[in-house]
Amino acid sequence: MMKIGVIPNAFQVPFKEAVILARDLGVQGLQPYVTGGEMAPENLSAQDRADLLNYVRANGLVFSALCADFGMNFKAKRAENEEDVQRTMRMMDLAKDLGTNIITTHIGRVPDDENCEEYANMVDTIERLGRYGDQIGVMFATETGPEPALPLRRVLEKADTRSARVNLDPANLFMCAGENPVQSVRVLGEYIVHTHAKDGQMNPDGSHTEYRLGDGGVPFREYLATLKYVGFDGFLTIEREAGSTRFDDIRHAAQLLRGLLEELY
Repeated sequence: MMKIGVIPNAFQVPFKEAVILARDLGVQGLQPYVTGGEMAPENLSAQDRADLLNYVRANGLVFSALCADFGMNFKAKRAENEEDVQRTMRMMDLAKDLGTNIITTHIGRVPDDENCEEYANMVDTIERLGRYGDQIGVMFATETGPEPALPLRRVLEKADTRSARVNLDPANLFMCAGENPVQSVRVLGEYIVHTHAKDGQMNPDGSHTEYRLGDGGVPFREYLATLKYVGFDGFLTIEREAGSTRFDDIRHAAQLLRGLLEELY
């Protein structure tokens, strides 16, 4: 059965305070950003990591995934992004230490020309991270964003690794790519290992606006049913990046998802 999580950074409080807020909302998982500050790998000793994991578990939660998105250029040549690749690998190590086997990040828009150098560089970067994931048992999940699902699937298929997967954000697909996320689930299928629960709309001028879950254009009832159909039973991790009532919006999202899952199962 699918589970509900939250990105604790949305609470805009220190991590341990966010754990308590998440616990009291009745969610099951956390996906923190680990790109800087108190949760960055370079700021956590082995003992710190063990203490964090124990603290989260003591409050009845788990780490659903880690967010490792810091703007790495996946289209750059190997010599130009090697430092960032190594930094991402350290975040994969952290994921393993914190009891999860998934990190997520954006890779940037997939080039239209599959024969161009930037496309080849992107495949190479994904492959390097995925092969490291193959070694340590951590999946590298690309978050859906600026392109429809099919080009994303194609670039992942070209990478020679078992660990290159997908973090499906239905709002990003709907707001930015103009694609119904129900169709995206059908295309990406077995690649999906984690999802974000977010909502929004594409505006007439091509810009986009994030809305409270259920108030945008994502057809969540059909979307969740399709996730179940393709065999996904992982996390629906609530992400709220806008608005002045984020805690209330997250609570509303958790209640909405809980009701839809009760109907589905």
